[in-house]
Amino acid sequence: MSPLAPYASDPAASRGRLHAVIGGETRGPRDAFQRDRDRIIHSISFRRLRHKTQVFVAPDGDHFRVRLTHSLEVAQIGRTIARVLGLNEDLTEALCLAHDIGHPPFGHSGEAALKAAMKDAGGFDHNAHTLRTLCLLDSPYPAFPGLNLSWETLEGLAKHNGPVRYPTWALRAIDAEFPLDLQGYSSLEAQVAALADDIAYDNHDIDDGIRAGLLDIEEVLDQPLVARSWERVRARFPDLPARRLTGELIREQIGLMVNDLIAETRARIADAAPRTVEDVRAAGRPLVGFSEAMAAEERGLKRFMYAKLYHHPVQLAVAETAGRIVAALAAAYRADPNLLPPEWRARLPEEEPWRTRHIGDFIAGMTDRYAVARHREVVGPVEMPDGL
Repeated sequence: MSPLAPYASDPAASRGRLHAVIGGETRGPRDAFQRDRDRIIHSISFRRLRHKTQVFVAPDGDHFRVRLTHSLEVAQIGRTIARVLGLNEDLTEALCLAHDIGHPPFGHSGEAALKAAMKDAGGFDHNAHTLRTLCLLDSPYPAFPGLNLSWETLEGLAKHNGPVRYPTWALRAIDAEFPLDLQGYSSLEAQVAALADDIAYDNHDIDDGIRAGLLDIEEVLDQPLVARSWERVRARFPDLPARRLTGELIREQIGLMVNDLIAETRARIADAAPRTVEDVRAAGRPLVGFSEAMAAEERGLKRFMYAKLYHHPVQLAVAETAGRIVAALAAAYRADPNLLPPEWRARLPEEEPWRTRHIGDFIAGMTDRYAVARHREVVGPVEMPDGL
């Protein structure tokens, strides 16, 4: 690993963990952030991401991305950026790998349905649920709940999209026990993780959309950012058919966005002149970002993807079914908690809103296919697409 910049997060200066580790941390020569990354990778909640929706619900095609493969791709992009900028690669990787752990089944359609079902219990937010999962629900250790991650990892997950002005109940509860300075900005590592996520899904969703036949390369080329990348790819491979060049287009575009982000971030760091990670948090603005021109093109690409892929009639039809599954499961378990598995039923709180929140925890942890199976068991038959 390259030497750390003075404004990078230093594991030797970590603010520590909420729970003291009995007997000391003796399992291998790892620092605090390496240990966090490994705890995330070995967790049940991380493994469940292999059967959670990224773009397409429960895809049977092996070539489509799911939350797990997306998270790995985000981590690869994040580590590359962190290395060039002299940041801590292990903390960046941990944040990238964990950022989607709080997603319920069926992606954003499942989240919308669960949020509505839990409205009278404070609602649901996938980012806050990531913290709740890692701090409370996924508990492989005998001495404390959760994974007992370092302050810097939890802070980065809570604030990777910027200061949290209005935290939901789940995040407020975590912050009350282990204050994460929610009103301030996060480390550069967390800021990198957030934009590595954008770079990954902006481009890989194009790849999956074209592969699924829901996007056509010609309509994607109407986007200026894509058109510029396509011109360079075509110049290198003028004689190959377009279908052979989709992967090269995606690689070109990722490189273009990464290089822009690095150049812009270096300029912002030079302007702000932070000397420590605390200077980064006190800067009052994000120091990692795209140039103004790239940011405008990236926003345009997102608008295009919502109109043409995320809100495609095929996608909307599946999303509607997925939302009904989540809503029906929430209603069924609230009406008759005896339908819960024994281990969840045994821990069911007596009082609201914690009773409903407990049921929400159970549903949020489901994979797509597990949710379908439980619906068939406790509600009734449901027709879902076999795959793409």
